[in-house]
Amino acid sequence: MLGALALPALSATPASAATVPTAVTATPAVSCHNRPPLPYTVHASAVTIRSKTSSKSTALGVLYKSHAFSVSKKSGNWLYITDKTTGVKGWVSGTYVYRDVRMCLA
Repeated sequence: MLGALALPALSATPASAATVPTAVTATPAVSCHNRPPLPYTVHASAVTIRSKTSSKSTALGVLYKSHAFSVSKKSGNWLYITDKTTGVKGWVSGTYVYRDVRMCLA
């Protein structure tokens, strides 16, 4: 009886001879490090626009999330911006205004 159980196992095709589905070759992923950086965005409800790179300097205005703005230079953790909605120019903290990080999946 033991021989009858072992015989079908010996007659089965070995695993190496079995057909293996070919792996799908993925198209080469485009490196996202070559892509331009993401735009600056306001990551708070509002940020104070200052005259100098100091939280104690004179407040010139307020930059809201809905405002359009451009960044022209950086100094440490401060960004010199032009609020295109109001026309105010000044410094904002890089703690609240920064670029999001692009996620690379390859």
